[in-house]
Amino acid sequence: MEIRELKSFAAAARLRSVSRAAEQLQLGQPTVTTHIKKLENELGVSLFDRVKRPIQLTLAGETLAQLVTPLIEGIDSLAVRTLDLEEEGPVTVASTPDIIPHTMLRAVTAFRTQHPRLHLRIRSRTRFDVLRMVSDGEADLGVMPGPDRAPELEFEPLFVYERVLITPLGHPLLDQEVTSLDEIAQYPLILMARRTHTRDVLESEFRRRGLPYEVVVELDSMDMIKRYVASGVGISVGPRLAIDPEDVDDLGMVSMANLLPVEQAGILTLQGKALSTPARRFIDVMRESFASGG
Repeated sequence: MEIRELKSFAAAARLRSVSRAAEQLQLGQPTVTTHIKKLENELGVSLFDRVKRPIQLTLAGETLAQLVTPLIEGIDSLAVRTLDLEEEGPVTVASTPDIIPHTMLRAVTAFRTQHPRLHLRIRSRTRFDVLRMVSDGEADLGVMPGPDRAPELEFEPLFVYERVLITPLGHPLLDQEVTSLDEIAQYPLILMARRTHTRDVLESEFRRRGLPYEVVVELDSMDMIKRYVASGVGISVGPRLAIDPEDVDDLGMVSMANLLPVEQAGILTLQGKALSTPARRFIDVMRESFASGG
């Protein structure tokens, strides 16, 4: 007993006509007749009284129709719902907390403008968790900096990830060329939480050089870090992409490209995974955004 046979029977039972059922199902009439006969042979009963016109259901046919009709309707609605999910999402994107409020926001805004019916789920995670979520299938894709990743993951670089020193206006480090991390380590530091990428890179360099340093404030947001720096609590090191044009009114910035690695950031996907249409559209929007300097 196959679904196609049940569909042919249900259509003929509803329309009281094999020919009309065949037309609706876009099948040949002999095919629908064969489906119904196979059902009758398998069940050992006649499902239609073919003497009368239009054809009438037998008692066994009436019983089967009552059982089969909800099943067929459920299968048909499942197909429609599956198509809706394929066309509308949701798409789960995991990214690091330094990228989400700035770079990611611009891409999300453009995506929502172009595809208002598609649903996005944005998850802020450490690089380690972004890698894990994409590997485990919890996220359709990740957006993160850094070259290191598991071999089953594919990485498409999209934009440069450069660090800058962030200070209050008038800070002594703004009056000189910063040529060593020693000059930075002597000041109170305001950094993102542990296990965030830039902090890991910075602290690894401090430890490698044997430099003492003090983190006086830990925060989960670069926007909050900038506010604390502007108030004079300490200095920070963060990604240039977190700097907004208006920040120059309150903060000083110095490139750290000579002291810390300049990396590529981009899209992380699971190798061989078939991405949904909404996921592919979001990736297209990100490519467009950065190709145009967004």
